[in-house]
Amino acid sequence: MKLDVVSLDSKKAGSIDLDEAVFGLPKCTDILARAVNWQLAKRRSGNHKVKERGEVAATKKKPFKQKGTGRARQGTTVAPQMRGGGVVFGPHVRDHSHDLPKKVRKLALKTALSVKAQAGKLVVLDEAKMKTPKTRELIKQLSKLGWGHALIIDGAAVDENFAKAARNIIGIDVLPSVGANVYDILRRETLVLTKDAVAQLVERLK
Repeated sequence: MKLDVVSLDSKKAGSIDLDEAVFGLPKCTDILARAVNWQLAKRRSGNHKVKERGEVAATKKKPFKQKGTGRARQGTTVAPQMRGGGVVFGPHVRDHSHDLPKKVRKLALKTALSVKAQAGKLVVLDEAKMKTPKTRELIKQLSKLGWGHALIIDGAAVDENFAKAARNIIGIDVLPSVGANVYDILRRETLVLTKDAVAQLVERLK
């Protein structure tokens, strides 16, 4: 698969051959869904908590006598049916994460890259570097390129000036190649890879 390489100035800067083993896989929604669910499950803090009847700070004595009041029999004020009592089967602190085989994670990332390539939403950038961290200048360059909602993946490290200029732009995310993941790739309309990112992703996934 051959793609043109562009620069931030919206000019052609050569071409590149993309490896079919990484960028030419068929679309598999099941693999993508498993990877996204795995990522989102790991993000959940799992700190939701309710108090059971044994944790409620209240007296445990019988609220009123058994007979003669005309009311229903009650044994304690912290029972679930009582106002201010404990909660039955409520949420508790737990870990929501689950395992996903490395081979499936690797396949999902290659599938996400292939989906963007097949949809024509993959762009290869010469380099993501700026002389000064000016957000206004970067917005002008991105508007010429037509990148409204984009994920830009650089090589081993992101240029500091480029990262500072992009961090205030809504809809633009910047990641190093090691941070490339299925969820972020799919949630943005355009995927932008630098030449360094393409080389490192092919080496990582092939």
